[in-house]
Amino acid sequence: MQKFPGKTNRIPRRNYSQSPLNRNTPRGKNQRKFSAKSPKVAPNPKIRLFMVWGVLIVACLGLGINLYRLQIVDGATLTKKARNQQMFSMRPFIPRRQIVDRNKRVVAIDVPIYTLYVHPKMFDKNKSRSYVARKLATILNKDADELEAKFNKNESGIFLSSNLQEEVADQISSLKLNGIDLRKKFNRYYPPDDLVADIVGFVNSDRRGKAGIEYSQEKLLERSMKTVRLSRAGNGALMPDHAPDGFLNFDKLRMQLTIDSRLQRDSRLALKEQIKKFKAKRGAVIVMDSWDGSILALACYPTYNPNGKFTKEDYALFRNWAVADLYEPGSTFKPLNVAIALETGRIRPGEVFNDTGLIKVADREIKNAEEDAKGRITVSQILQTSSNIGMVKIIQRLQPSIYYGWLERLGLRQKSETDLPFETTSRLKPQEEFINSPIEPAAASFGQGFSLTPLQLVQMQGALANGGRLVTPHVVKGLIDDKDQIHKEKNLPPSRQIFSPTTTQTVLQMMESVVNKGSGKAAKIPGYRIAGKTGTAEKAGATGGYISGSKITSFVSILPVETPRYVVLTLVDEPQGEHTFGSTVAAPIAKKVMESLISIEKIPPSGSR
Repeated sequence: MQKFPGKTNRIPRRNYSQSPLNRNTPRGKNQRKFSAKSPKVAPNPKIRLFMVWGVLIVACLGLGINLYRLQIVDGATLTKKARNQQMFSMRPFIPRRQIVDRNKRVVAIDVPIYTLYVHPKMFDKNKSRSYVARKLATILNKDADELEAKFNKNESGIFLSSNLQEEVADQISSLKLNGIDLRKKFNRYYPPDDLVADIVGFVNSDRRGKAGIEYSQEKLLERSMKTVRLSRAGNGALMPDHAPDGFLNFDKLRMQLTIDSRLQRDSRLALKEQIKKFKAKRGAVIVMDSWDGSILALACYPTYNPNGKFTKEDYALFRNWAVADLYEPGSTFKPLNVAIALETGRIRPGEVFNDTGLIKVADREIKNAEEDAKGRITVSQILQTSSNIGMVKIIQRLQPSIYYGWLERLGLRQKSETDLPFETTSRLKPQEEFINSPIEPAAASFGQGFSLTPLQLVQMQGALANGGRLVTPHVVKGLIDDKDQIHKEKNLPPSRQIFSPTTTQTVLQMMESVVNKGSGKAAKIPGYRIAGKTGTAEKAGATGGYISGSKITSFVSILPVETPRYVVLTLVDEPQGEHTFGSTVAAPIAKKVMESLISIEKIPPSGSR
């Protein structure tokens, strides 16, 4: 440091009192005063220990109270809530029972089908969209360019096809492509297509029966499987260890029908041929085993295919008209009236009646269909020539009240109680009106003035075939296992004895003359004794009276006469053209059906018995 002569080498002190902040302030007035702080005292270790223990005790006490509340007070509620979170209800999918015919041929079955979706964003990087499109197009029989265009529109969830069979799904899976989404479900499939649609029916998209036995036997076909409660992990996965034992097990029972698919097919073909030949509205064939009421064939035409898409015209076919529609049976009811008269003792088999061609009842005139006079004829000839006059004279020997009672015993004003759905109750005039109006018994003598279903007529004719018992017609035999053992047989009402065997055998011999000598010659089969009766009935109008030119032709047959068992009924509704009668339209169908029945059932010729 440089020294200056004569001056002390020191730094001058700054006068803080002259600072602008302190100019008017007395010295030391704004100066901070500092005082010495008292020294800190260390806390007592015992106090600290007591504080820690106090906190712990309070915490434990609170925890204990909370545990008591959770375990004791709210324990049941919380346990239930936790269980509901860990458990879920599930009703496993169980296939609907198969339906088989009497020869174990499958007519209805659940089959897996698949719906195909693709997610292009998940395709393998080394496989282009065009590559995937080409591979799928080959299997789906679609255009590859169209598929690729779909892939380019969206990145995920693209629908490609539905109702894919398992074989097709396997082909797609074998490609081992990422982004392919095959969704499986089960569909009801009917292998014979339309062959037994009138009997089996179909199920809707919700797998509920809507027609046929799929509808009427819903409870038997839908396997009973209760909803089960299962445990699941936190990620929602099923925990098998907590599943009930055997909760996915179900029986393998199948529903067996009484229908023979071979006879059903032959009946359908014969019926279809005649309907097309005569340009008829519709027709039906029913074959019943009268010993137990088993229906071996029930064919209607036109019909529908339960595997296809339904049209508006199909809706009317869902109700089997042979079960659901009423008609006046006409002359096919005459043998039953003869049986009533024989059973009550009002006529004798060889008795002769005079057919004058015209009879007046009250204010009405009744004629034969041919408007001719048959002359003096026996009861057998009355059936053989289908004499209306002879039938009126037979029934006039019965008191109307007694006759009415017999009609009710046969089942009029009732149902046949079949297991097929939508059956209609047959109709008969009220008793008072029937008894007090002479024309009613007279009209009923040749099958007019009342109505029934074709199936109910078969039931009544069955009483002539089995010795006089009224049995219940049915198509369900029961549930069978893989060894053909019946586990649940169909419960049927007990049969009712209506006629004596003597009466029924007498009537069958009279009906045999119809086939051998009368209007039923078209149904004759060499070597076999067949009883039959033709019918050509006017169609009743919806508001009363009869529709001009409209008729139903029919033929009923029973075979073999020496050991009667089978009843065959054929009907053709509104055939067109000339010479359209039961003898020309319906009887030829019956012959073909009986020929098939003889072959299938191996019925030996009558002379070889």
